Amino acid sequence: MATITKTPAGTWKALIRKQGWPTTAKTFRVKRDAEDWARRTEDEMVRGVYIERAQSERLTVSDALDRYLKEVSPTKKASTEDREKKKVVQLNAFFGKYSLAAVSPVLVGQYRDERLKAGKSNNTVRLELALLSHLFNTAIKEWQVGLTYNPVSNIRKPSPGEGRDRRLTPEEEERLLAAADAHSNPMFGWVVRLALYTGMRSGEILGLKRSQVDLKKRTVLLRDTKNGSARSVPLSKPATEVMQAALSNPIRPIDTDLIFFGEPGKDGKRRPYVITKIWADLKKTEQLDDLHFHDLRHESVSRLVESGLSDQEVSSISGHKSMQMLKRYTHLRAEDLVTRLDDLAAGRTGTGVE
Repeated sequence: MATITKTPAGTWKALIRKQGWPTTAKTFRVKRDAEDWARRTEDEMVRGVYIERAQSERLTVSDALDRYLKEVSPTKKASTEDREKKKVVQLNAFFGKYSLAAVSPVLVGQYRDERLKAGKSNNTVRLELALLSHLFNTAIKEWQVGLTYNPVSNIRKPSPGEGRDRRLTPEEEERLLAAADAHSNPMFGWVVRLALYTGMRSGEILGLKRSQVDLKKRTVLLRDTKNGSARSVPLSKPATEVMQAALSNPIRPIDTDLIFFGEPGKDGKRRPYVITKIWADLKKTEQLDDLHFHDLRHESVSRLVESGLSDQEVSSISGHKSMQMLKRYTHLRAEDLVTRLDDLAAGRTGTGVE
């Protein structure tokens, strides 16, 4: 049986001692609340489902996020760790003062709706919720915080959407490459062309080292990729020419193996070349405001599909693990498909249609 006693402060303390369970106590302002809590807790103990909730009621989301950043995020890739720090800022602003136990599906749903109403994309909100969900799973499974369930798992997530279908027109490509080549630093033009010619991600290109490139075999070995799987990217003739020019850069410093390098930092170390501001300025100058750098990868992968390569061949180059993801990232031009259909029809008849 639980013992209900009044404290010198005027509150009511419920104390439960039950064989096979640790002594459990909780203080309430009203005696009725103490009795109700004791009754529910003893019932859970009898049914073998009792969970000590004291820690989850004391631990705030803000403190939990801090621990997550210190213990969990460092185990991930550096780029992922940086992105998670930004997501934590948003989550902390909304949930920070709540205890883990106080976060309900209703509250998480409110966060989702407010972020979407603020104009954030479905995917942005989905990724923020994924981080929050992983925080709760980590707290339950690894930190042994007394939580009965993950509140994020019980809400509707925003749909991922159809993905971007931005394609370059021939005129846009001509202007883009001319502007990139005209930049004072030739590395910018090489980076833009490699993105368009190979389908590699910006991080994969900017992090390239000379040891990863084999010009004789015309391949680039990517070890650090977004999905964690190494892959070898073949170089077309135009891509090979660009890579040769980059490797022959006459101003290459001797203190780094990076092909696209930046100036030394305060610690004296060189890091990859940064193109964020240069790309933003180019888009503004060339009136390509709706063009993302990642769209060059979309364009490249779509061209691979249009060239007649199989899905398996394209995925081995692009690094997409599933055909579903590959489909989202490839957008074929209808006019190109018309030509392919005409070629197929001509092949069946042997003569074509005059």
